[in-house]
Amino acid sequence: MGKYYLTTAIDYANGEPHIGHAYEKIGADVIARYRRLRGDDVHFLTGLDEHGQKVAQAAADRGVSPKEFVDQIARGFERMWQRLSISYDQFIRTTDEPHKRGVRALIERIHENHPDDFYEQSYEGWYCVGCELFKRENEIVDGRCVLHPTRELQWTTERNWFFRLTRYAGFLRALFDERPDFLQPDTRRNEILALLDQGLEDISVTRSRLSWAIPFPIGLPSGEQQGTWVWFDALPNYLTATGFPEAGYRDLWPADLHVIGKDITRLHTVIWPAMLQAAEIPLPERVWAHGFVLLAGERFSKSSGVRLDLDETIDRYGADAFRYFLMREVPFDADGSFSYERFDERYTADLANALGNLASRAIAMVEKYCDGVVPRGAPNELDRDDAADLVEYHTAIDGTRGFLLHDAVKRVIMCVARGNEYVQLNQPWALAKMPEARAGLEGVLAAIVRQLARHAIHLSPFMPSKCQELWAQLGGPGEVRDQRFANVAALDVTGWRVSKGAPLFPKPATEKP
Repeated sequence: MGKYYLTTAIDYANGEPHIGHAYEKIGADVIARYRRLRGDDVHFLTGLDEHGQKVAQAAADRGVSPKEFVDQIARGFERMWQRLSISYDQFIRTTDEPHKRGVRALIERIHENHPDDFYEQSYEGWYCVGCELFKRENEIVDGRCVLHPTRELQWTTERNWFFRLTRYAGFLRALFDERPDFLQPDTRRNEILALLDQGLEDISVTRSRLSWAIPFPIGLPSGEQQGTWVWFDALPNYLTATGFPEAGYRDLWPADLHVIGKDITRLHTVIWPAMLQAAEIPLPERVWAHGFVLLAGERFSKSSGVRLDLDETIDRYGADAFRYFLMREVPFDADGSFSYERFDERYTADLANALGNLASRAIAMVEKYCDGVVPRGAPNELDRDDAADLVEYHTAIDGTRGFLLHDAVKRVIMCVARGNEYVQLNQPWALAKMPEARAGLEGVLAAIVRQLARHAIHLSPFMPSKCQELWAQLGGPGEVRDQRFANVAALDVTGWRVSKGAPLFPKPATEKP
């Protein structure tokens, strides 16, 4: 297998991480962990977007400098991603000096290749500080940005540098025609095709009177030095993280997958490809745009006041259960809802009663009937029936059908249900009472431990800590994260020594609030 360079959107550093941030990072982490189990050399990038007017305003509101403010925010994000076991390889911040150098080099390269791609012009329009974007008429409802309805739009008139995006309309149309998988799912691709049909506009890429920004490397004829528009600074993070413009950047670039939210597809699949084309740099292979996590039909958002305490929510059942719930309940190709009631139901039904109960019973029976050593047993109908579901697991997560993480985890839970049915049907406790059925008993116990070992491997991208606990209780060698899917079919659990530990998913002692 080769390299797999995976990125998330870098979060805007104007507040603490919320459930929407967590949903994206967990989803990307599932993909990263899955690719490692395939044997790929994964480089997983995430980070923070730290410049712009919104950050400067938030810092001023707290009475600190922008740098002090973003340093504090960065600590909060890194703490949360550690708590949620986000296995990133690199955490980039747009205030990092190598990033700043890379952004300047990219802009200069565009200018050298196509000197008239940048031109100066006066511009006026409604500006949303929340989006850090000038808004089109169809993005404004009742005088407010549709994404930030609590913020007042600002009528802004400036003389800025513009990027000639319209020059790349034909290139972008050809991109979507020739590479239909470049943007997925199809609903998002269709939206961008409709946008291209409406016609593109050149974009303002600098801001005057903005000190908290990377200085735009090309001065206006007046001599004024302007700040780089925050998105023209943020989008290149995927490239600057590779070491661009140093020669070795192509060891990672192009990115194999950008994981982003559906609200920023235009930036990632129109503006970003145009920038790269102008700089004569290869485009990323694929962009996946997930939906939103909703509460009572509304998007979680600091500006709209729809929020919950992320730490308290994780505390309810632990980080792995939270990861599992989001990936199982919220489709990774559409919007989905969060509620504590559904969290409780999923935890109890899928984790405590199904997976946790199956593991507890199997380990207890191996201890009781086989002195804790897994007996020998040939593959049987349980292995064969699981195999079909696991094929679907892979096609749901490996990019064949996109990145339908909810479908992938659903397939494993179907196998868990089959395992519980298998135990009830074969009743090993009854077989243990009949000496002549010893071979049958050992075959049943070996089959169920073998299935649980498969569960530990296939669920580990979703629940890395709990699956390592399960792997260890089964007596599996080494770390579950070091296993490889290619070896699963030949997995032999004979001779593993089980050790029953604490319940993987203890049932709640009292009713949750």
